[in-house]
This record gives sequence, structure tokens and C-alpha cells, in this order.
Amino acid sequence: MNNNLLQIKIKQRLNKLASFDYDNIECWMIQEAFNKAQLEWVRRRLHGLNASREASEQSVTIVDDVQILLTETPLGRTIKDKFVESDSLPTNFLHFVRVSGNAKTECCPERALSIYQAEEANVDILLSDKFKSPSFDWAETFCTIASDKIRLYTNNEFDIEDIKLTYYRLPRDVQFNGCTNISTGVVFRADQTCELKEDICEILADETAAILAGDIESITQYQRDIQNAQRNS
Repeated sequence: MNNNLLQIKIKQRLNKLASFDYDNIECWMIQEAFNKAQLEWVRRRLHGLNASREASEQSVTIVDDVQILLTETPLGRTIKDKFVESDSLPTNFLHFVRVSGNAKTECCPERALSIYQAEEANVDILLSDKFKSPSFDWAETFCTIASDKIRLYTNNEFDIEDIKLTYYRLPRDVQFNGCTNISTGVVFRADQTCELKEDICEILADETAAILAGDIESITQYQRDIQNAQRNS
């Protein structure tokens, strides 16, 4: 969906196509509200806050909706006591999916690890449990996320190399040509359209209109637009 059509749809939801009254909506307001609506919609899809309580990859529809945001990237590592710590998470990191890596020792060929995510609070318990502690023989271990990094536990029994992180990234912000970037004051010289599917853009247009309606205290339009967005999510 191109940005001209997107702005028309949002203004139409607000009955603002031919209005020049005190609450006239400027382009930077639409841009900011759309990017807010886009991020909130993606978070709901990933965390299962929709009506069906479905989370990431629990239905074909959700997989189809957010697959464009699924990303894999290699991470460097630093060897610590009892764990290997990755580089900082990518700046566009939104939601953890999984991490992979290969276990390596001096005496044996390296092997792919099965790595599950655990809570940092349970690390000591897991390390002392012979059935859950890191094992080179079974090619299993666990990881936690702390201080914007991933910790892959080894219990000092092996090393972990070739770390790859799979995650959902932040959706790309929409930018309107000729509109001012409110954080820098610089005018955008090119359009950057929504990267999500056309049908999702329709839902986001309703959500954006609902945000703007709430900002200008248009209760009727807010209720209508938020109901449309929720019904079609």
C-alpha cells in the first residue's frame, strides 16, 4: 500500500478528508500514530494477546502475517565461567525465537546442540540437576537472556561455536515524503512504505485512526475504529 493511499484511508476513518478545523491532522501525526499501531499490532501477534490467545507460530495465519519479520543472524561470543556469552542483541531485536550453536571439545568432533531457553533465576538449579545440566554427550544445554546478551551454559565442560540467533525484528517505520522527522527535525525526501501485507495495512489504518481519534478526543470515531481493528485481527 503506497503512503498516499494510506493517509487517505486514515483521514477517511476520521472524517477528515475535507476538514480544516482546529483538530486538522498533520502528516507527522499520522506517521507517528501508524508506526505506534504497527509495533503494538506485531507485539500482540507475537505474545498471544489476541482474542484466540494465539502466540507466535501457533497458527498458519499468524505465521503468514509475521514471517517477513523473522530473521537469522550470527553472533560472536566471549567465554565466561560456566557459560558462553554472545555479543549484544541486534538493535532491531523484538522477540526471541531460538538460538543454535555447535558444541566442541578437544577430544571429540563438534556436534549441533539442542538449546532451550530458561529463566535466569533457575540457572543454579539447572546446573546442579544431572538431568537438565549442560551435556556434551547428549548435545543439550540451555540459554538465558540477560544484559542484552544471550548466555549459553556449558558448565565448563565444552565450548560453543557458530552461534546463530533467530528472532523477530522490529517492523520498519513508515516515512512520508515531505514530512518532518519529529525526533530530528529533518524532512524526509523519500517514501518508505509499510512492509507488511496489504490486508494487514488495512487493519493498521483502523488502529492508527483509533489512536488519532483518541488523541483528539473523538470518542465515536475511536470506538468505531478500534472495533474494526479488533474484529479483523
